Amino acid sequence: MKNSIMFTSILQSILTPEEVQTVAEDTGYEDKARKFTVTRLLQYWCVSALEQWDSYRSGVDFAASSGLPVVHYSRFSTKAAEVPFAIFKELFHRVIHKCSRETRRKLTFPKELLLIDSTTMTVGKTRLPWAPYHGERAGIKLHVALRAESAQPLQVIQTLGSRHDGPVSEALAQPDYIVVMDRAYGKLERLDDFKTHGQSFVIRLRDNVHLEKPHALRRLQKPDSSVIRDITCQLGTPQCRSRQRHRVVMFRDFEGREIRVVTDLMQVTAEHIAQMYKARWQIEVFFRWIKQHLNIPTLFGTTENAVYGQLFCALIVYVLLKWLFDAAQTPWPKHAVLSFARFSRLFLLQNLPVEWLIQIQRVLLQSTSGFIN
Repeated sequence: MKNSIMFTSILQSILTPEEVQTVAEDTGYEDKARKFTVTRLLQYWCVSALEQWDSYRSGVDFAASSGLPVVHYSRFSTKAAEVPFAIFKELFHRVIHKCSRETRRKLTFPKELLLIDSTTMTVGKTRLPWAPYHGERAGIKLHVALRAESAQPLQVIQTLGSRHDGPVSEALAQPDYIVVMDRAYGKLERLDDFKTHGQSFVIRLRDNVHLEKPHALRRLQKPDSSVIRDITCQLGTPQCRSRQRHRVVMFRDFEGREIRVVTDLMQVTAEHIAQMYKARWQIEVFFRWIKQHLNIPTLFGTTENAVYGQLFCALIVYVLLKWLFDAAQTPWPKHAVLSFARFSRLFLLQNLPVEWLIQIQRVLLQSTSGFIN
């Protein structure tokens, strides 16, 4: 059995046709098709991400070998442009909810880290005239809140490429997490608001932010510590200054560069603050992985529905693959130990070790009943 066929079976066990239809109806979309339904479009989009199809036309050539009913590529294209992408966004967040693991490891930090950043996909401006970006390019963004503990998205927001990251981060922030963000998000007013409303944060400061009235925090310097300085201060100049005092930790990264981060956490060591910010690299790895393995830079369509529908279905594939990988973990013999990248590759090539195939079947048998609403 091909893994693409296996994948569509897994997808259908988690998102049944009845549930997909319900979501479509709740969105206000009336699916009049008898054969190429929203469920079928979902399957086409997911398999296109998994197998990295090049286009609508080339994709339908592989449909039969992937276990999908063959349709003319124009039907695929028309349906993709017609179905509201809000359906696939809702299905994506439902998959996140269903596949989230309730068991938690003991956390090193007081709360789980939530890594927030965005990635941009660009094409020529004539492809997406509704999404102007820079010069002759058009672009769209995915703003992602990624759980550091599980490397699974918690929430995703789509915008035009020209939309600034900062305001969107406020919608992605969650008080139950410590948000970790890069310097594009470090607006002084936002830092004050986060602190006022109890949103814990670790955010890199821009290099030109002035530190006003610094006060050193008493601490024992560890001999091998990368921390340079640990202070509280106000941020900015008299013309634009934070209302509150904030803690600023300065440390050197693995390349020796000085990094300054601001945080509201006062009962955590400076070394732990530095570790929290370094964990932000996981979201960069996530963006690189989905672009390399899920065909995200290759946008098939030119309408909002087609573009965002394709992207959210690709994210569904990531969530399911990561869930399968994590849920199937067990004390493997040395020859069967796999990284997530290797697991995904062997899954696509139909060449997983037999131990993994057996374990995945066990996971699916135990979990399927819990996925049915």
